[in-house]
Amino acid sequence: MTIPPSTFGIPALRTEDPRFLRGEGRYVENIEIPGALRAVFVRSIFAHAVVESMEGVEAARAMPGVIGVYTAGDLDLPHQLAAGSVEVPGGDLDRPFERPILASERLRYVGEPYAVVVAETLGQALDAAENVYAIAEPLVPVIDAESAATDEVLLFPETGTNVATRFEHRWDDDVLAGADVTVRGRFVNQRVAPVPMEMNAIAVVPEADASFTVWVSSQVPFDVRSDLVDVLGVERARIRVIAPDVGGGFGAKVPTYPEYLIVAKAAEVLGRPVRWAESRSESMISMTHGRSQVQWVEIGARRDGSITGLRFEVLTNVGAYPQLGSFMGQTTAEMISGVYAIGDIAFRGRSVVTNVTPLGAYRGAGRPEAAAAIERAVDMLAVELEMDPAELRRRNLIAPDAFPFRTAAGTEYDSGDYGLALDRALELADYPALRAEQTQRRARGDRTALGVGLATYVEITAFPTKEFARVDIEADGTATAYVGTTSFGTGHETAFAQLVGGVLAIAHTDVRIVHSDTALVERGQGSWGSRSLQAGGSVLVERADEVVERAKVLAAAAFEVDVADLEGPVDDGFRVLGAPERSIAWRELAARAAVDGEPLSARGVSPDPGATFPFGTHVAVVDVDVETGDVRLNRLIAVDDCGRILNPMLVRGQQHGGLAQGVAQALFEEVRLDEAGNPITSTLMTYLMPSAAELPSFECANTETLTPVNVLGVKGIGESGSIGSTPAVQNAVVDALAHLGVRHVDLPCTPERVWAAIQAAPAEV
Repeated sequence: MTIPPSTFGIPALRTEDPRFLRGEGRYVENIEIPGALRAVFVRSIFAHAVVESMEGVEAARAMPGVIGVYTAGDLDLPHQLAAGSVEVPGGDLDRPFERPILASERLRYVGEPYAVVVAETLGQALDAAENVYAIAEPLVPVIDAESAATDEVLLFPETGTNVATRFEHRWDDDVLAGADVTVRGRFVNQRVAPVPMEMNAIAVVPEADASFTVWVSSQVPFDVRSDLVDVLGVERARIRVIAPDVGGGFGAKVPTYPEYLIVAKAAEVLGRPVRWAESRSESMISMTHGRSQVQWVEIGARRDGSITGLRFEVLTNVGAYPQLGSFMGQTTAEMISGVYAIGDIAFRGRSVVTNVTPLGAYRGAGRPEAAAAIERAVDMLAVELEMDPAELRRRNLIAPDAFPFRTAAGTEYDSGDYGLALDRALELADYPALRAEQTQRRARGDRTALGVGLATYVEITAFPTKEFARVDIEADGTATAYVGTTSFGTGHETAFAQLVGGVLAIAHTDVRIVHSDTALVERGQGSWGSRSLQAGGSVLVERADEVVERAKVLAAAAFEVDVADLEGPVDDGFRVLGAPERSIAWRELAARAAVDGEPLSARGVSPDPGATFPFGTHVAVVDVDVETGDVRLNRLIAVDDCGRILNPMLVRGQQHGGLAQGVAQALFEEVRLDEAGNPITSTLMTYLMPSAAELPSFECANTETLTPVNVLGVKGIGESGSIGSTPAVQNAVVDALAHLGVRHVDLPCTPERVWAAIQAAPAEV
């Protein structure tokens, strides 16, 4: 592999930014589509109900500008959304939790679509949709996971249970037998909404040749194409799916939503372009949510602080239909060991259906939940042992020379130096000074309590996967690189251009990156799980290296020398060793290749490089008003290790974004519903998403522990900030109140919840 070391650590400016700063971003709603109709969905106002009839359909069809009004029986759609079906272990039915693409017989959550109106303008579609409604018999709603697990009220009576998935590992073993001290806790990792800047959107254009062009705000356009094949009844090659500039995803734009399929079918039936874009309030209840777990942890240790065993149980509320969220609990359990060398671990888990919005992936997808559970448990253990939480962590870290390391939960970590990240974070925070100030405040009886919280985390990125890439040398000596990943604000055009430019020894500004268009890129798996640089970057470098090897043969022939006598690529081409005046540029090599009848190009799919395990330590410093429960985050120090760093500026941007979302979960955000299942946080007036004014200036640093798993030595960084920051802030809040007898505060640590914890604390500590 011929990657110059100078390729890494270069803070090249994002080449994407100028168009965004000038307001020239190309989002689905910015795409000009002459004659496009507008779709508006009619959604359930019931959390749980049996449909008796659909009313107002004919009246809506007669309204001005309305082209069509469709319910489930009006469109030739598949019976169910395949991605929404999950087998129940031991169940008799193959697909017991079928999700209808349009609801018809039963409504299972507020916001579920059961009709669609298509009109000439958005206003006309909205007006007509107001006339369509369902006559339904309300049923008892099941909102929380623990109630759902009792199976007293069934969402799918034919299944006989609300349990969608279950798993278990050593549950019957006495993994706590060797402990001198055991601590138990019940933790709630609350449900949150993804709230991307750009909501869900799709536009489908039937073409004159019976093909379709689809614009969609998606993280996986190739999956959308595959899912549209059955709905449109055409070959895959006749569907072109383009994800233009995508305004954020955070995992929530991984699924193929039923609305996509319905809009595509309406476009086919009408023979006209149809487009749909969510409103913000619609997005809050129809885009998949994240987290939503109840966790039970038992952790045991010897008196010297050595953790001996862990027992973990998780119950995941997957919402009305089991989708990707059904498997988040298992990911959480498999990462429950965290950074600690715990000898014995037992875990089990279930996911249950409820009458709320379906659960999906959300930044970190199962790993933040694991970090929150183990880091709270370790802090509680530190209190029980009367040991400093930093020291307890240090005593139990997996040693740097122990890697690759298989945890007692069965997960094999690739590489790590957890102590280095911990020490660096404590140094940046000036940990001894913080503890001294805390002691002084408590001695004075200050109204404002100081809290210091730690989280030392590890996560998994680049799950088993393979990726496609192609690299072409153009006639002018520039390069075009095609890759199967998708960018949604993650800087791919800059990072990938740096990599290819580094291999070819040309400026990264002379490399054009093509992605997210199924007509231009042969195949791809999109972007999720912090996989892009590891999978996409690695395969691009491999293809670029193949181009170099072919170019060497052409250059050697041009100079009539052996390949071994060449130097390069260097300075935009190759030269003869010892005779730098004898050089040949990429444009000349491209011309020679064209004469031979083959472009100077390489394409292919690289095999799965394997998962990597980024890690780090976050330190949070908070002030808590003990009279009102108000929490103010003053400092957040993050030391994250994502392996070798390609572009420090891109890494820093990902850290900042992840930290903001992690803090938001710790202190502000929560999807809430009333007892009838009605959302009460469905707008940004009621869903408390913080702005920059509520966040401090983050203090970020990095260590670099290379991974042997991929050719670049890189790990993921897109989710790290959201994994360590949440438990660090939560631990800081509890730490601030420890002298008052508070031992735990569930997420989010709102003033009301903090105040209630203070009031419930024992009078004497």
